[in-house]
Amino acid sequence: MSIRIAFHTLGCKVNQYETEALKEKFMQLGYEIVSDEERADIYVINTCTVTNLADRKSRQFIRKARRLNEDAVIAVTGCYAETDPDEVSSIEGVSLVCGTGEKAELPKYIEEYMSQKGVVVKGAGDRERLDSYHSDGIITGMDSRTRAYIKIEEGCDRFCSYCIIPYARGKVRSRSLAEIKAETQGLLDRGFKEIVLTGINTALYGKDIGFDGIEPLIAELDAMPENFRIRLSSLEPTVINKEQVRSLLKYKKLCPHLHLSIQSGSDNTLSSMARRYTRQEYLEIVKELRDFDSHYGITTDIIVGFPGESEEDFAESLSICDEAKFVKVHAFKYSPRRGTRAAEMKNQVHGEIKNRRSQALISHAERVSEDFRRSCEGSVRTVLFEELDGDALMCGYTDNYIRVYTRADESKLNEFCKVKLDKVYKDGMKGVIIDE
Repeated sequence: MSIRIAFHTLGCKVNQYETEALKEKFMQLGYEIVSDEERADIYVINTCTVTNLADRKSRQFIRKARRLNEDAVIAVTGCYAETDPDEVSSIEGVSLVCGTGEKAELPKYIEEYMSQKGVVVKGAGDRERLDSYHSDGIITGMDSRTRAYIKIEEGCDRFCSYCIIPYARGKVRSRSLAEIKAETQGLLDRGFKEIVLTGINTALYGKDIGFDGIEPLIAELDAMPENFRIRLSSLEPTVINKEQVRSLLKYKKLCPHLHLSIQSGSDNTLSSMARRYTRQEYLEIVKELRDFDSHYGITTDIIVGFPGESEEDFAESLSICDEAKFVKVHAFKYSPRRGTRAAEMKNQVHGEIKNRRSQALISHAERVSEDFRRSCEGSVRTVLFEELDGDALMCGYTDNYIRVYTRADESKLNEFCKVKLDKVYKDGMKGVIIDE
């Protein structure tokens, strides 16, 4: 009888990618992958620590796994395990704590644990293990059959004042171009049509291996002959400027969509955050993109309630939504992280104010998103249809990251279609496929 193993992933696309890599390793060893809602012999919990809430969710699932099977092996990895291994290992039920630099070794560590028992900590908290790129191997499949993520880079050296991730992930380490191309080819051979490049700070790709930014990688992938598109999970304005963004616009396979994390519209707050750019410099990047394509899709993150954020500072975050015309805004309430400079700052903002500002930002951003989508009515975009939505509709994403719904036609799933965008609908738009 095979050993049943379940995975639970919190946080970013990098974690999701790394979980997929682990699933493949365990399947190759003969383990049976089951849902994290089922009773399993082993639970692997890939944690996030970007907020206090993320830590709490990790602890909650550890307790849930123990309720599902009190005799299960519970292996905890990811950023929470890396930054606070002592706390994680003290949680009742935890069998194994594994640092971010050791994830690829989890199958070996779990088998070692099953033969000896006793809580084991592997690599977590050991900074030297975060000095080189540890390959997850080459992934050949994903849960989706349309969009696949490829991890290209690990680590960050920006040290924004609120962020614990550089401590959890270590310095910048880039994956080899050859391995990225090999993984891309394997995924294309399996039928994937969209490749999403992801990393802890993707804009830093290549700086440690002699490349001047991410462009050489984009150029190599763009030159591949298959019919597919490339999407960047994010580019950090702490790293890139308008000239570097302009250089990427010539690549035909690169989607006209960027996730550019602004974090605040206030120069005062950006300075306190150590973000290394101004509001105006950010808007210059936006202008560069919109001059190229007036409906270029831009998504972002904004933190509210950062220490010292005044009502005027918050108002500037609202107004930059109007100026940048974001497709989507991910709103976060500031959460102090032990070990960061911002956690020690005076003038921490009261929780009730954070809640009010968060709700105001979410409402404002939804109106801005709807206005952007309405401005796209009548335009024609390329859509990759991904799934059925009930019996009558199917949906997918435009190249500029608008969710589109149209009449169901299973022959069009996982196919690129020219679609005329008709009207705003739900979280996206309705559209009509144009016969070519």
